[in-house]
Amino acid sequence: MDVYEELAAVRRSGRKAALATIVNVEGSIPSFRSAKMLVREDGSIVGTIGGGCTEAEVWQTAKDVIASEAPQMLDFNLGQDAAYDEGLICGGTLKVYVEPILPMPQAVIFGGGHISKSLSKVASQAGFRTVIVDNREAYANAERFPEADATLAVEYEEAFTQLNVNPACYLIIVTRGHRDDMRVLRWAVQQDVRYIGMIGSKRKTIEVVKSLLADGVPLESLSGIHAPMGIDIDAGMPEEIAVAVVAEMIYKRHNPAASWHPLSKSIFAAGVPKILESKTNEISLPAASSAS
Repeated sequence: MDVYEELAAVRRSGRKAALATIVNVEGSIPSFRSAKMLVREDGSIVGTIGGGCTEAEVWQTAKDVIASEAPQMLDFNLGQDAAYDEGLICGGTLKVYVEPILPMPQAVIFGGGHISKSLSKVASQAGFRTVIVDNREAYANAERFPEADATLAVEYEEAFTQLNVNPACYLIIVTRGHRDDMRVLRWAVQQDVRYIGMIGSKRKTIEVVKSLLADGVPLESLSGIHAPMGIDIDAGMPEEIAVAVVAEMIYKRHNPAASWHPLSKSIFAAGVPKILESKTNEISLPAASSAS
């Protein structure tokens, strides 16, 4: 199997991998400069950099690189340690560069209004594949969103089954009303994605979250949403809001382990608001009482 073909297939599937490449060689080694090995998330490999203990150590490092999404450079001296290459002392040295292979980030924008038009343009220019979902055909079509990779003019629940959602996805909720926002958010918080953002004021966000809590959605599922979404740059116009939101998405793309940007507007950025903690207690108390 060709390493490059499999690399492209992995990216298309939304999965991660790591690519190990011999970038420097001095002396004799059991492989050659530019030899490559692709390590998938499940540990399976395509290609080789020579086998033996050297390859085994590179494989282990590749697993770390996949998890951290940060590259590493490894140095090997095959003349000093007979353990490398299963005891064959080749006498050479080599450097192996192990880099993360990440799927192209996909921004799924629910709602096709004015803000979504700007969001789709800015996100596309920033390297995100964009998909527009709206239950009105006049608001989700290729003419309105020429830069989008796809448009779905279907009910949101139908769209959920058609989307290829994975950890490289960014779900942005910009529908025409609270009811549709809740329909999408209830589904979104159940998905393994990089980012969930919802437009609206802090008051609106709290009301939406309260309603979902009352419906039985766990608070821990909701406490990671970016709502209000975007970083605080006093944005007002649709184009400005798009810049603020995509900036937050870029931050999350490059800092996967980080929780909140220092300028995040989300009601959860400073922890769970007390009003929601008390709401959770109100919801749980009757159940505990009836059980006793």
